[in-house]
Amino acid sequence: MASSLESLNRWVEDVARLTEASEIHWCNGSSGEIRLLNEQMLANGELLALNEQTHPGCTLHRSSPTDVARVEHLTFICTRNRDDAGPNNHWMDPAEAHAKLDALFAGAMRGRTMYVVPYCMGPIDSPLSRCGVEITDSAYVVANMRIMTRMGAAALSRIEREESFVKGLHSTGELDPDKRFIMHFPEELSIKSIGSGYGGNALLGKKCHALRIGSWQARSEGWLAEHMLIVGIQNPQGETRYIAAAFPSACGKTNLAMLIPPESYREAGWKVWTIGDDICWMKPGEDGQLWAINPEAGYFGVAPGTDRKTNPNALKMIQHDTIYTNVAVTADNQPWWEGLSEGQPVTDWQGRTYNPANGPAAHPNSRFTVAAQQCPSWSPQAEAAQGVPISAIIFGGRRPSLVPLVFEARDWAHGVLVGAAMGSETTAAATGAVGVLRRDSMAMKPFCGYNFADYFNHWLSFDKPGAKLPKIFHVNWFRKGADGKFLWPGFGDNIRVLEWILGRCAGTAGAEETPVGFVPGAEDLNLKGLAVTAAAGRDLLGIDRQGWQVELAAIGEYLDSFGARMPQRLKDEQRRIAEALASVPAKTVRAANG
Repeated sequence: MASSLESLNRWVEDVARLTEASEIHWCNGSSGEIRLLNEQMLANGELLALNEQTHPGCTLHRSSPTDVARVEHLTFICTRNRDDAGPNNHWMDPAEAHAKLDALFAGAMRGRTMYVVPYCMGPIDSPLSRCGVEITDSAYVVANMRIMTRMGAAALSRIEREESFVKGLHSTGELDPDKRFIMHFPEELSIKSIGSGYGGNALLGKKCHALRIGSWQARSEGWLAEHMLIVGIQNPQGETRYIAAAFPSACGKTNLAMLIPPESYREAGWKVWTIGDDICWMKPGEDGQLWAINPEAGYFGVAPGTDRKTNPNALKMIQHDTIYTNVAVTADNQPWWEGLSEGQPVTDWQGRTYNPANGPAAHPNSRFTVAAQQCPSWSPQAEAAQGVPISAIIFGGRRPSLVPLVFEARDWAHGVLVGAAMGSETTAAATGAVGVLRRDSMAMKPFCGYNFADYFNHWLSFDKPGAKLPKIFHVNWFRKGADGKFLWPGFGDNIRVLEWILGRCAGTAGAEETPVGFVPGAEDLNLKGLAVTAAAGRDLLGIDRQGWQVELAAIGEYLDSFGARMPQRLKDEQRRIAEALASVPAKTVRAANG
């Protein structure tokens, strides 16, 4: 049997022949290599230097105006059996997909350098990590992959030791939207992407490997690859508990991962530690708990809305050695975007003189790429080979009504239903309509590499004897009052909700049992110092029985849309809650010491 390195060398030769690359460069990940690469991109205009005094080491990349977001309608899961991809994915027959893309890749790198990028998703020595190789003709992609993954010689050494690796082939091609495809072949552990230079379509270690292929690997190997942040909450006693949380785009995910507690909490000794802001790989340990790693080494964050108020830690970490994509620029060559309280744009994201008539100065999906260790709240535990133990899993969405600020699932099966049913408004991170409510199960709808019904069943399979599973919660920071204003202040004050969540995990916080889950009473949350009226508190935590009955019926229809593979246990759970809503009165459940 051929070694992984022999297999890799053969594949590289085959791709070079197909694409007619003029040169092959094997990336070693060294500082000298990236310095030369950046100099080359600055010389040819692929990168623009920003103000060296205010933003040392920072550069700006402007992508094609037709290539600024993930393209879900051009993203396919290519399994032999269509049902294995499921109705949650666009499907294409693998043979057809290979033929279509190989025709586009033929000669695509003529006159270009072909970069071979070995990378490891996760700490290089972690048994939870998985490796891959991306072949690309984009130096911008190489620079981003060096930040986002453990890339280079160490990854190549691990690949040589292991039996398999994920193969990712990428070319910017002609940047033609009509010749743009992102194809995933889970059964082959391979990815092909052409026609886009944008992050999620081109940085194949990110959504393509870490989630779409990763979720397939996770199911076959008995773990979970999730679109989740990981954050550590340290209490005044010095104990740190870790939480994984899934939120669709524009629901405060990065803000929560890098949360700064309010002054009263900081003075009391609370601290927040960032493990990851986007992707979480979890596996049961020998102790029965779920242990998690962040497979990424950097952040590919949305710039607009990032400011001193919303996310001070994020703003601090992107002041140096950061790649900006599609932001605006000020007169003194500093990066600028909507939501930034300082500076004025003079040049927009397309390089034009800024004119409000042309739309926002920075593209709504403009980005920053930065090493995770630059975050002031970064935790060294992010590099722990064994990962961190997860105490709670949180699902959330942007819902202006119905869903309370926070509730706890009754048990694991109920929690899986809560995750399956979560919904939010669409944002600029995905092409298409903005502001439309859609269900986005576990925030994985665009990223699950197989049939959602099988995915829910995989989640349910973790509930077995000996398992010490995290409690599952749902939060909604975005509930509005009758005046259309948000009822909850959000941002740093979200730690008040996390405190209750961890109290529930420890058995020290009270709650009221309702048909939809355990909800805190007003006295169970620390609201001291908040301008939240009693009426607003009731609105934030209230359960509208009639509204929830409509919601449960819609959830039932959603589950049915996945057909015969939908696990009966999840449908039974939906039915149980619907019946409880119709008949069971709420009762108060107090903690033992509450």
